[in-house]
Amino acid sequence: MGLLDQATSPLGRLVVTLPSIHALPGHEIRTLRTTGLDLSRGTLEVQRGLLRHTLQLEELIHQLAADGTTCRHLRWPASTNPHLLVSRKTAVDPDHPAVNIGTLRAALSKGLTPASLCQDRILSKVFESADPLKLMRLFGITEQTAMRYVGAAHPESTAKLPR
Repeated sequence: MGLLDQATSPLGRLVVTLPSIHALPGHEIRTLRTTGLDLSRGTLEVQRGLLRHTLQLEELIHQLAADGTTCRHLRWPASTNPHLLVSRKTAVDPDHPAVNIGTLRAALSKGLTPASLCQDRILSKVFESADPLKLMRLFGITEQTAMRYVGAAHPESTAKLPR
């Protein structure tokens, strides 16, 4: 919770909460689209190649996303950049680039990265439940990734599995 208090902008607050709650890595946060956010349904769609993963937004993230879109519209009303998160440079760039990973890292406390927050979130869930299917549904991760996390958190339960 202290990380959220340190974030000074709507972009920063989303950069803290998306990996901390929904385990979104930085490369996915950067490429989120405004069309993927549906505030009326409380969902955010994440593109993963040809696949999509729909997040049911927690109340906090729902409010932060609403605040972020309002702030974006007030600061850059003519911006046509399709990305959900924009910076001073990307909001007005005619090539519509995504924010760079440095912008995301700058929004976090020193020493933290979106990847480390994402990993911590998945591990905390694995310690609650070692069910790989639950992890796959909740975070939209692959079977191999889910099994790696279960194996790391509960090596005694996977020691007898064939390799």
